[in-house]
Amino acid sequence: MNRNSNIAIGVILIAMGTLFLMSNLGYLNFSWNYIWPLALLVPGIYMHFAFFTGIDKNPGILVPGGILTTYGALFYANVFFGWHIMSELWPLFLIGIAVGLFELYIFGNRDKGLLIPVGILGSIGLSAFLRTYIRFDIKNFLVPIILIAIGIAIIAKKDNRGEKR
Repeated sequence: MNRNSNIAIGVILIAMGTLFLMSNLGYLNFSWNYIWPLALLVPGIYMHFAFFTGIDKNPGILVPGGILTTYGALFYANVFFGWHIMSELWPLFLIGIAVGLFELYIFGNRDKGLLIPVGILGSIGLSAFLRTYIRFDIKNFLVPIILIAIGIAIIAKKDNRGEKR
C-alpha cells in the first residue's frame, strides 16, 4: 500500500471511530444497521478505485470488487426497504459473481473462458430476477423463442455454394 492509501484508510477509521464515540455518548443517534453494509461496500468500491487509478494494476482485483459492491448495495437495499425484499432480490447473489467475472473479462486479457460462468450465472440470476417482477412462466416463452431462433438460423444459413436457401 502506498502512502495515499494509508492516509485514506486512516481517515476512514478515524471518522468511523468518531461516529461510534458520538453515538455512544448520546450526541448522535444512528443504528449499526445502517453501517454494517459498508463492510462490503467500501472494500468493493476501494478495489475498483485502486484498479482504475493504477494503485493496483491487477484486473483480478475487480472480481471481489464487483462481488462486494453488488452485495453491499443489495444489503443496503434490504436495510432501507426491509428484509422481506430479499425473497425478490436473492438472484443478485448470482448476478454479483457474474458482475465480478465480467469486469475481469472486460478489463483483463479478455479470456473467453470467463464468459461461460458469466453467461450461466448471469442468465440464471437475471431470469430468476425477471421472473419475480414480470410474473410470467418462462417455459411458456423459452421453447417457442428457441424454436423461432433455430428456424431463422436454418433459413439464413448459406449452403456450400454461398447462395441462400
